[in-house]
Amino acid sequence: MQRYENEVLLDAAVRYAEERHWEVFPGAWLEVAAGEQKCSCRVPACAMPGAHALGADWRTVATESATAVRRMWEEHPTAAVLLPTGQAFDVLDVPESAGFLALARMERMQVPVGPVTQVPTGRMQFFVLAGGAAKVPGLLRKLGWSPSGLDLAALGEGDYVVAPPTRIGGRGVVQWARRPTTANRWLPDVAELVAAVAYACGREAAV
Repeated sequence: MQRYENEVLLDAAVRYAEERHWEVFPGAWLEVAAGEQKCSCRVPACAMPGAHALGADWRTVATESATAVRRMWEEHPTAAVLLPTGQAFDVLDVPESAGFLALARMERMQVPVGPVTQVPTGRMQFFVLAGGAAKVPGLLRKLGWSPSGLDLAALGEGDYVVAPPTRIGGRGVVQWARRPTTANRWLPDVAELVAAVAYACGREAAV
């Protein structure tokens, strides 16, 4: 089973690099000690066990070379699959309930949606064109929303996301709510999604 999971992680990391031309880098991993899963970082209260960068220099490790990706995962076959934001894409990070509400609204309005992940920390992440994160505060204000009043994070240059099928401790596996396909190879501009996402986050805040 472990060997199969390792192969799945490697295959996913290589596909992101080869098929999407996304930069990839390995993160922490889970280790079993005394029958319990613990993060390789050895921090007792690790917030993202087995699913975070190993150090501040992670940006220098990220690559879209499939050969380099294979080499890195041969060294650490159970490492988390991490994707930098700010280069090939940016991300809108929202509560899971707001994410599903936003997806339903976009489908009704026939708004094109890119890949979307469902993270077992209770979040959803919408992939948009790189450079979108910087536009979000201004777009929200134009729509009448206060950026600080919504549980909406825009991840761009200097940030990263945890990619499927990485496991986050005992919480579960990061999954695709909308899988990358040839149909969504061209990512939407953040301006196309922000109204639906902000509305959904605003609804959640009002509950």
